[in-house]
Amino acid sequence: MALTGLKEDVLKLILFGGKGGVGKTTCASSTGLYLAKDFKTLLISTDPAHSLSDSLGQEIGSEIKEVKGVKNLSALEISAEKALSKFKIKYETQIRKILDTSTYLDQEDIDSIFSLPIPGIDEVMGFKTIVDLIEQAQFEKYIVDTAPTGHALRLLTLPELLDDWIKVMAKMRWKYRYMVETFSGKYNPDEGDDFLVEMKKTVNRIEGLLRDGKACEFIAVTIPEDMAIQETERLVNNLNKFGLKVKQLVVNNVLHPSLMDGKVYPPGLELRDCEFCRERIKAQEEYIKQIRRKFSNLKTTIIPLQPREVKGIEALDKFTGSLFQ
Repeated sequence: MALTGLKEDVLKLILFGGKGGVGKTTCASSTGLYLAKDFKTLLISTDPAHSLSDSLGQEIGSEIKEVKGVKNLSALEISAEKALSKFKIKYETQIRKILDTSTYLDQEDIDSIFSLPIPGIDEVMGFKTIVDLIEQAQFEKYIVDTAPTGHALRLLTLPELLDDWIKVMAKMRWKYRYMVETFSGKYNPDEGDDFLVEMKKTVNRIEGLLRDGKACEFIAVTIPEDMAIQETERLVNNLNKFGLKVKQLVVNNVLHPSLMDGKVYPPGLELRDCEFCRERIKAQEEYIKQIRRKFSNLKTTIIPLQPREVKGIEALDKFTGSLFQ
């Protein structure tokens, strides 16, 4: 089988995720090349380690850059720290207004609090960057190479964290409003209230996009090994709980073509003559059976182990044959 449905016009956001080292970046980059043939496509990395530049064989960075040698494809490595810095610059006045009017903190205390990192807010702002880009509609397809499983799950559940943070600040603001209305009889909303409303809209936008099964798709990537399968199962289950249904699974680094969907392949890869290879193939056979049993509801695409590391446009373009044909 092969990945399908990614050319549907209504589908805007495609995320690849899984355990570290299973080939997420390769799959995401290759998909970028594939879709760029028909759509103006933006390839995005949210992984702090950023291997997108290595995969494409060219420097990308934290600003949108056209991928050399590929028409209609651009790439971006999102820096959560830079996104947070921009957030603080943009909303400093509003946040300080809330802290100043809703607490007993003096300016020195507020300065100290404002300089502290807010847990998860940098990653939230990183994802907000993606949502903003989609709403700007400069591209038709947005492909995201996420970080390893734990980070990806945290990224996708961060809207809840941001929502909790907003509720705390809103509660502080409500107490301030109550006091003003009690003593003056009238409360006039200010930039602090505007900030909370805008942040709530951000949460709703992120959640709405991620849970829209037609506009967003998460593709899990794994390999035929026990730890990877277990981690993939946890990932899929957690995503389902979050409301993001996984429909397709990529199984990468399969050693022998005979394990792929029972198809008949031409001779030339007689690994069964090697004792080590026989054992590896035997183990992979069991793991692939396990994958088909555990993920029977997912459309599974099995990718053979590549003879060389998949790096650069030419190698990625060849890899699309395994993913989509």
